[in-house]
Amino acid sequence: MNKNIKHILTTGVALVTIISTAFAQPSKIIMPERGLCAHRGGYESTPENTIPGFKEAIKYGAQMIEFDIQFTKDSALIIMHDGTVDSTTNGSGAVADMTLNEIRKLDAGSKKGQAFAGTKVPTLDETLALMPKNIWLNCHLKGGSKLGAAVALVIQKTNRMHQAFLTCEEDAAQGARAACPAVLICNTDNRYRANVPQYVAATIKNKAEFIQLLVLKPGEDRKKQMELLKKNNIRINYFYAEKPEMLSDLFKSGIDFVLTNNLPLFTSQARKLGIKPVKPIY
Repeated sequence: MNKNIKHILTTGVALVTIISTAFAQPSKIIMPERGLCAHRGGYESTPENTIPGFKEAIKYGAQMIEFDIQFTKDSALIIMHDGTVDSTTNGSGAVADMTLNEIRKLDAGSKKGQAFAGTKVPTLDETLALMPKNIWLNCHLKGGSKLGAAVALVIQKTNRMHQAFLTCEEDAAQGARAACPAVLICNTDNRYRANVPQYVAATIKNKAEFIQLLVLKPGEDRKKQMELLKKNNIRINYFYAEKPEMLSDLFKSGIDFVLTNNLPLFTSQARKLGIKPVKPIY
């Protein structure tokens, strides 16, 4: 073979390989360092834990979106906070006693207004498919080790490991990490959560990546615990802020992400503090 032709062919193959590799390996996503978390999608203006609510949170540039996950009777993963469907749908009964098909027949929007009539209870797969790749996904588990394992595997399968973390108690975390060791965990074990020094110590011991502190009590000093969390590179969520005016002090104290039910109201105040809405990347 002519040396020139051989050189051209070899160079061409190399270029194709480089280009293919570049497209196969997308550039590293930069995640928000601090900001607002839309609690249940930020449900002041939209039905909680629904696709319309999540779309609203994305539109306003939330840095994090929180939603609740549990099993149906037939082991489907749906997005709902309560153990029953009564408060958010036109149905009645325990989630654990209903199949996915039964729950999907319910209206999860009309209680918030007729503009949302016909809204369905979403599945975990539908919710993840909607989400940008550059916001944190605060996946609050309503169940134990079996649920932890199931959700962790979905997170892994859908390539959301860099952004999704499981907010759960220790048994669910153990199940999740047994199924997927690299899954991110936010410790919210209610056995000791109200005791902040114990809560922080357990979170560090269990090597969780996030913690979700409860509302600061009058006169409570968390400076030492905050320093320990920062030293161990644990991201700090705060549940939750009622007024936008609280944001400045919370961020100054070391809080990374503040949960809110009213994202539109809080966004303007966050902007004043230098926290810009996220431009979604899909």
